[in-house]
Amino acid sequence: MKKEELPNTISVFPLSNFIIFPKTTVPLNIFEPRYIEMINDSMKTNKFIGMIQPKNIKKNETNISILHQVGCLGKITSFKETDDGRYFIDLKGIIRFKILEETKSDKSYRECKVSYEDYLNDLNQKKEDLKFSDLELIFKDLKTLFEKRGFIINWKALEKQSLDETINALAMASPFSLEEKQVLLEAKNLDIRKNKIAEILSTYTFDEYHNTTLQ
Repeated sequence: MKKEELPNTISVFPLSNFIIFPKTTVPLNIFEPRYIEMINDSMKTNKFIGMIQPKNIKKNETNISILHQVGCLGKITSFKETDDGRYFIDLKGIIRFKILEETKSDKSYRECKVSYEDYLNDLNQKKEDLKFSDLELIFKDLKTLFEKRGFIINWKALEKQSLDETINALAMASPFSLEEKQVLLEAKNLDIRKNKIAEILSTYTFDEYHNTTLQ
């Protein structure tokens, strides 16, 4: 996809503790009427939706959730309607965006003017040059954390993917907090994201060690 094909105004889907990264695909179950309207409108036009996290704070005076500034533009790659009127879609991450301003409209969902300038590298097809050997320790710590939280990950299948897909998939599926996931989303490149995962994991392992010493 080229920069010129990216829409300047997008519909946004605020979903807490949920992120997508470029080059990853996620399934979504859509059932709220306003988001069904959003999907209908998207399917009639460019099939784009902006996924973004609301901030973990009180809503503003108009009772609308305050959004983080950075999200990821996704494109609907699969669409299926259920008998009870819900939609199952697959959304593929294309490029991260920064919100410039929210626009006023008569639609039931929210729309924003956005900029992609800080994240144009997301459109590159080139794989980033990191080796699995660089990540063995991180993966080991991640495995421990996932297992303690009852998460099941097919690690063998992950290792067959490209490295950026693997790191992004783990970042999306991780039992990290909303704010921690937002930090990973905003990391400029894969190397920074890898280091941020390691930093976050170090706080988890420290907390768990600290807790056991107190008991």
